[in-house]
Amino acid sequence: MTQPVKPDSLSSQQDNSKLKYLQLAQRLTDQIKNGELRVNDQLPSVNQLSADLRISKSTVLMGLNHLSEKGIIEAVYRKGYFVRKSRIDHDYRVFFLMDKLTVFKEELYQAFYNKLKDRADIDVFFHNHNYRIFERLVLENLHNYTHFVIISILKEDVSEIINQIPPEKRIILDYNQEGLTGNYSAVYQDFAGDLYAALRDVKERIGKYKRLVMVLPDNVFYGHLVKEGFQQFCQEFDQPSALINRISEEHFAPGDVYITLNRYDIDDVNIIKLCRQYGYTLGKDIGLISYNDLYMKEVLEGGITVISTDFVRMGEEAAQLILEQRTAKIKNPSKLIIRASL
Repeated sequence: MTQPVKPDSLSSQQDNSKLKYLQLAQRLTDQIKNGELRVNDQLPSVNQLSADLRISKSTVLMGLNHLSEKGIIEAVYRKGYFVRKSRIDHDYRVFFLMDKLTVFKEELYQAFYNKLKDRADIDVFFHNHNYRIFERLVLENLHNYTHFVIISILKEDVSEIINQIPPEKRIILDYNQEGLTGNYSAVYQDFAGDLYAALRDVKERIGKYKRLVMVLPDNVFYGHLVKEGFQQFCQEFDQPSALINRISEEHFAPGDVYITLNRYDIDDVNIIKLCRQYGYTLGKDIGLISYNDLYMKEVLEGGITVISTDFVRMGEEAAQLILEQRTAKIKNPSKLIIRASL
């Protein structure tokens, strides 16, 4: 059932469309607070609100969108606007879209949540690298949130979808998505630059091996960027090198130092197995540099050398952008932890 909104005009207020849309939003919020509008009540149509309150349809839409972003009301396709909350506790409502839940993404989200938990409602979604799921989740929620925090790791180009979100509401994490327009925020990894810098820092250690081998599976989303940093280092320092997509006995030889990127660390396990099989010592006969630090890598085989971005820092930076209401593009710091495997 459609519920009425007090019809007295807003025209007596200061003639400013921004103020009028906020007046409308406040009027609706007050009616929700005092019980005149209840959860699941339908609001009058845009045309009716425009006529009753003597304001333009665009101003009505601005006011309704303002409340939708905060989750107070919700736009239902072809039906109208409905009241969804009776309490208004937080300043922000955040749409947080991740690829999938991993140890690292959980650290990222927890850091983000800890900084915003008293100021924002946060809804978490997962696209699982599926273009259709990504598209549906974003487009169905365009008017329902104050901010959109997105990890856009997919094979397909999703820039056209993301560009439908107003730039000032966008915060892109982890991968600095190409093709985006407007003044948006990003906290991203510099995959090529980080690997090059890490290899340069351990150039002397790499020098005790005969060959530097990158193990780059076909399904690594950011593989072309990591490959770029690898090739830059090898060319600049005349480093003998090879590029393979998986670890096997035919590609395994003493004097090799391997860089692994497999998200499930299968290549790390296979290297350790082959070392044991042939009696090689990791860190002496065979070198290993692994992407992303896990607790087990600190103790496995005396310690695995890792290159890892600071996911906690990434989450905190994204939250801070919201709290400070500013726009920025921030390169997230990467760390190289040298252990016994190199």
